[in-house]
Formats: sequence, C-alpha cells, structure tokens
Amino acid sequence: MSSGGGQQSQALTKPTFSEVQASALVESVFGLKVCKIQPLPSYDDQNFHVCILRTKDTTDGPNEYVLKISNSESSKTPDLIEVQSHIIIFLRAAGFPTASMCRTKGDNLTSLISVDSGSEIKSYLVRLLTYLPGRPIAEIPISPQLLYEIGRVAAKLDKTLEKFHHPKLSSLHRENFIWNLKNVPLLEKYLYALGQNRNREIVEQVVQLFKDEVMTKLSHFRECIHHGDLNDHNILIESSKSAFGDAVYQVSGILDFDDMSYGYYVFEVAITIMYMMIESKTPIQVGGHVLAGFESVVPLTPVERGALFLLVCSRFCQSLVLAAYSCQLYPENKEYLMITAKTGWKHLQQMFDMGQKAVEEIWFEIAKSYESGISM
Repeated sequence: MSSGGGQQSQALTKPTFSEVQASALVESVFGLKVCKIQPLPSYDDQNFHVCILRTKDTTDGPNEYVLKISNSESSKTPDLIEVQSHIIIFLRAAGFPTASMCRTKGDNLTSLISVDSGSEIKSYLVRLLTYLPGRPIAEIPISPQLLYEIGRVAAKLDKTLEKFHHPKLSSLHRENFIWNLKNVPLLEKYLYALGQNRNREIVEQVVQLFKDEVMTKLSHFRECIHHGDLNDHNILIESSKSAFGDAVYQVSGILDFDDMSYGYYVFEVAITIMYMMIESKTPIQVGGHVLAGFESVVPLTPVERGALFLLVCSRFCQSLVLAAYSCQLYPENKEYLMITAKTGWKHLQQMFDMGQKAVEEIWFEIAKSYESGISM
C-alpha cells in the first residue's frame, strides 16, 4: 500500500500522469496501441486500466492491461521492483492467479521514465501487467467458506515462495519499511496526525504492548517472504454455481505485490485477518475462519498463536495511523485512503474492549471446529 518511510518530503512523489500521457507511455515503452484508458484507485502509485487496439501483431495476446507507474521514491529501488516482478511470474507459473508481466520493446520487465516537472527531473518506474478478472472482496458479502479459502491461499502463497530464488533477493529485507509489521514502533512519529483522542490512546497502548510482547518474540517466529497486503481490494473473486445451485466463490486474482518483504508467517495471517474484518458484519468471528484456512497449510506454533491478537491490533493501528497521515499529504485521495477508517476504528476498539483472552477463545474455537469437519 505504501512505498517508503513516509517522510514529509515524499508529499510530491505520487505520479500525476494524464490519461493522454499514460497512453503515450504504453505505446512508446511497450509498443501497444491504446483504444481506451481509465485511472484506477491507488495509494501512492498511479494505476490505469488499459484496453489495447488489436493489430495483426497482437491478435493472440490479451487486450486488457494495468499500467503501473511507481512513485518516485519506490522508483529509486529498481532491484526490489525487479524481484517483486519475478515473484509475480514465479507464482503464476506455480498456478496462482497473478497477472502476467508484459515486456518492454527492449525486452525488460520495467522501464525508467524521466519527467521534467519544471523545478526538477523526476524518474518513475513503469510496468504493464495483464488485467485480472473478478470482483474485489470488498464488493461482496464474505462467507465463512470464502474466508477459509483466503486463509488457505495466503499460507500456500508464502509456502510456495520458500522455493523462490533470485540474485537480488536480499532487497526484500526492507528494514525501515513502514508497512512491515515488525516496524510498528515507527508509528510513533506519525501519531500527531490523529490529534488527541481515545483512538490515539489505544494506538499508544498497542505500540507499547508490541514493544514489550512482540519485539521480544520475533526470533521465535518462522520467517518467510510474505505478500504483506492481502486486503479486501487486493483479492479478486469469481463465483460459480454449486451442485445445489447457490454461488460458490473462489479467488480469481491476487494483486499488488508492492508491500512484499521478508516477514513471518504469523504476520501474513494477522494482516489478512485484519483486512477481512473491515467489511464483515461479524468481524470478531472472521479471525477463526481465516486462521483455520491458513493452518490447513501452515499450522502456527503456540508462540505465534499467542501473538496473533496483538498483531491484528497492530495492523489496524498501522493502517489507521498511516491513512490519517497520508490524508494530510494527499487530501484529494482521501476517499480511497480512508477506506479502512470507515469501520477500522470501531473494530479495533471492540477488540481492545473485549481483550485478548475473549477474542482468542472465539478464534481458536472456530478454527478447531474445522478439524472435526463442523465449521461454525
């Protein structure tokens, strides 16, 4: 969802290409003629949905793409973006519903574009990916079956990446990356964006608990490369009819690998639980179904399970604090930035008020019910 450390100097790093300029990029960099283009919502990069004109040279390929223009801070880390691009290709080859990468006319996965903004020259990395079908999870009521499936896919994805190798893999060690759960203490310098209220008090308590109870246990968590942002807009689903005639949903697309980094299995499941809670009418129950799916592939250790509640609270804090901060930088993007905040504060407060023991009891009981084949 975000690129770098979130410093004030990054306020102007989001690209501002017009549709005409973006169309020209697709043609000059990738050699494809655009017949229709429209902007897609994004956090601090710029994305366009592109339809291309069929020619005798492009009759067989796809005709819908997503043009991704990375912000100027992310564009300074080409090795990281190269690794992320190769991961997308690797996962697709392993059977995951990720996009295909379109190569440039020079046969590269990315191209660095320089733009003279008047006062300075800024550079942006450009990629073109195939457009994936399906609807974001945010648009449909989420069933326990779908939550279980999302948990299972998340674990399977991380497990598959154990086999991924690349000479620049070390670029995924993003020490001060503000969206890595390990860096929750870094939120302290952005708390001013919340003002003085109960929300801020809860965040301050969560950050302190994180320092005391999670930082000391990191060495006991199992490491992995994780997606890090499986939110309700980054997972696409399609429906099919079951034998009984009702709709059965399956994951048809996994988007946005920009937050990918080295982390831990328990981080991935915590992040996924938090985002699946956002749109749910029964948010506290969500964790049990996602956890059951995740543990069908990667069972958590007792230490990892014991940290899950605090990690979910911590991800709520990351998302809510950084959204408030980003709204000050990009007020014109407020509607997209504040998606989580619509229900997020309410869910975080509910979890905090119930307490770890009560929430865990619900999660673990639901997860256990799957073992006996009686899902709740």
